[in-house]
Amino acid sequence: MGKMIGIKIEGALLESMLELARDGHPKEVFLLLRGRVRGGYAELENFLIPPLAVSGRGFAEIPIHLLPIDFSIIGTAHSHPSGSPAPSTDDLNNFYGLVMMIFAYPYSPSNSAVYNRRGERIPLRIIEGEKQTQRNPGFRGL
Repeated sequence: MGKMIGIKIEGALLESMLELARDGHPKEVFLLLRGRVRGGYAELENFLIPPLAVSGRGFAEIPIHLLPIDFSIIGTAHSHPSGSPAPSTDDLNNFYGLVMMIFAYPYSPSNSAVYNRRGERIPLRIIEGEKQTQRNPGFRGL
């Protein structure tokens, strides 16, 4: 596989994930991302709440060995109640899949970021029907 250029997600899907993060605050929320990779973009199609996930203030974990074999899982997403969308060392050491999405408090698209396995921020493109909005890695607003 070539270099990951970015990630695409429908606005309604992103909003669903952000709502779960808001509902779970101040605990972390952990999700599995389902989708496919085409033309260097990870295209998110939906997400799963992993079975037997445990979360609390400052952590979220899943028993990886109990997950079903599902080749449509391309990464993970989790919330950071602290407000920082940057991955921690633990986040990078427990990377699963191709991409990791982080939603930081107050859980809005502008406080969301996506990273590759090396911890490099990659662009997030929010798709609204035919209209697309691209967020650059260093850009905080929409």
